[in-house]
Amino acid sequence: MTEKDVLFALSHVDDPDLKKDLITLGMIKNVVIHSDKKVSFTVVLTTPACPLKEAIKNACIQAIHHFLGKNIEVDVEMTAHVTENKNSKENFQNIKNVILVGSGKGGVGKSTVAVNLATALSLQGAKVGILDADIYGPSVPILLDLQGKKPLIQVVDGHNKMLPLEQYGLKVMSIGFLIEPEQALAWRGPMASKALHQLIFDTFWGELDYLVVDLPPGTGDIHISIAQMLPVSGAVIVTTPQQVAVADSLKAITMFQNPHVNVKILGIIENMAYFIPNDQPEKKYYIFGKGGAEKLAKFAKVDLLGQIPIQEEVAINSDLGKPISLNVDNSLGKSFFQTAQKIAQKIAIFNFSH
Repeated sequence: MTEKDVLFALSHVDDPDLKKDLITLGMIKNVVIHSDKKVSFTVVLTTPACPLKEAIKNACIQAIHHFLGKNIEVDVEMTAHVTENKNSKENFQNIKNVILVGSGKGGVGKSTVAVNLATALSLQGAKVGILDADIYGPSVPILLDLQGKKPLIQVVDGHNKMLPLEQYGLKVMSIGFLIEPEQALAWRGPMASKALHQLIFDTFWGELDYLVVDLPPGTGDIHISIAQMLPVSGAVIVTTPQQVAVADSLKAITMFQNPHVNVKILGIIENMAYFIPNDQPEKKYYIFGKGGAEKLAKFAKVDLLGQIPIQEEVAINSDLGKPISLNVDNSLGKSFFQTAQKIAQKIAIFNFSH
């Protein structure tokens, strides 16, 4: 058995998303022939949150067994090198991808979704930051149990930079760290945009695979400013099944798709899709209506990424500052994991094809 034999076998394994074989894609590294009966190699995926990770690993093992012998011991290390948005503006602070999380209106759980998606990506091995861009109503400090915390200042390349706080593997920055909890920010649009610019560019993020940006609800100056300031990989729209939320979400989609904004819509997440009683987990109550996000996705020709139910546990964990996605054994935690994987998958495919 030679390295050439191994590469030949693995050339018959395709990446299901990128539609090419692993050798052509350069995803096989560190091939070592330990003996005629043992081989090891590394598969470098385009994201650690790849939902097909196990399927690709198993396909590699099967290919070795098929072409080189069923008795060969195959040691496969799965790792990842996250693809970078090609529109990155001068390699923006070493941040590979920016994901916007928006909503047409308030009260749909946008910040809760943003925090849980960021946490889920981080737990799967990605380097993740979250920026609370909701200038008027920052809630990320509460959702991540960081109230009252202040960022430290460090001199970087001769400039004073704020260091993001760290929690659950996330790098976190919010206007809420710079004001008192009871302080209201009565800013006009240009002032808010300027403050947000400072919050983004005066923060030393370090290397990130994904920066998740929790936008203010609605559509306006801040949304357009961020789309123009940052190399955005795509936007996720959060809605509830209610008709009023769906109608406002369509406005948000239209804004992002406007040629002057030109942000790709990664998909829609329906939050509060239905209620599941703790004592009757088999039952679903559609208290805000049914199928609203599904109809919106079909009309706007975008993907429905996930449907998140209402459960008491989410509210309790949010108030405690412990995202439900930290609990990977919880059904809701799994829902956020799967949704985060879909988002990472779509970004990887888009980055590869552009």
